[in-house]
Amino acid sequence: MIDRPRICVFCGSSFGNSPAFRENAERVGRAIARSKLGLVYGGGRVGLMGTIADAALAEGGEVIGVIPQALSSREIAHHGLTELHVVTGMHERKAMMNARSDAFLTLPGGVGTYEEFFEILSWGALGIHAKPIGLLNVEGYFDPLLALLEFGADAGFVRRRHLDLIRASDDPENLVSDLLHHAPPRRRPTSETPSVGDLKTG
Repeated sequence: MIDRPRICVFCGSSFGNSPAFRENAERVGRAIARSKLGLVYGGGRVGLMGTIADAALAEGGEVIGVIPQALSSREIAHHGLTELHVVTGMHERKAMMNARSDAFLTLPGGVGTYEEFFEILSWGALGIHAKPIGLLNVEGYFDPLLALLEFGADAGFVRRRHLDLIRASDDPENLVSDLLHHAPPRRRPTSETPSVGDLKTG
């Protein structure tokens, strides 16, 4: 198998109410494959998860899915992938997705998608990883989330340099193209223990 950079995508297992969500997921999948990048995602074949995987596969792309056993039937695991890993739980899922990826990209989704985004953002803020973090803001879907983060910064609970970790755009092709070239602000090496003050990530 060719060793290539990979983008981990977090997104919904439903389609949402606007056709734009599905259309943009297809564009992300195609852009990743056409850029000769690999896709790492949650392993389902339904909703935006299935859409992005199928779009990348249709372009001959590498697609790696990671899904917990308990969710494999609920999300209907995609068995047409380059690799499908069925793991014991959510912690193992996220650890493997992180280990196999060079950047992260969040598309519209529900509370699970929010949780994945905020964990990766927290890890970046704490210096656990130094990988780019992208946010595809389809039809302003993430405007309230970005406003909440700004509100947290204004209130003194979120450091503004942590907001600089996020690269937000409404253009899927440009975001995919630019993401791996986005250099997040320098952070403390992961071997160094963070201080209490630096735990102010939300």
